[in-house]
Amino acid sequence: MSELLKLANIGPAMVRDLTRLGITEPAQLAGRDPVELYERLCATDGRRHDPCVLDTFMSAVDQADGAPPRPWWTYTPERKQLLGDLSGGR
Repeated sequence: MSELLKLANIGPAMVRDLTRLGITEPAQLAGRDPVELYERLCATDGRRHDPCVLDTFMSAVDQADGAPPRPWWTYTPERKQLLGDLSGGR
């Protein structure tokens, strides 16, 4: 069983996605940029993934950085703010 499954919000499909990005254990998520992980996954697959995947990456990175687990959807407002900032407010 993957250690990644011990993280909240991470199921078998997310483990497969993270593994394809070279991440096989929670410690490898510490200090990572969830947006970069999401963009790499989209580029790898040649398609845009649902934004909730980014929310889940944000959750996983936060947990790896020592934050308590939170449901992935609690990251949605933060993601929307972040992506708004990255696009120059568009």
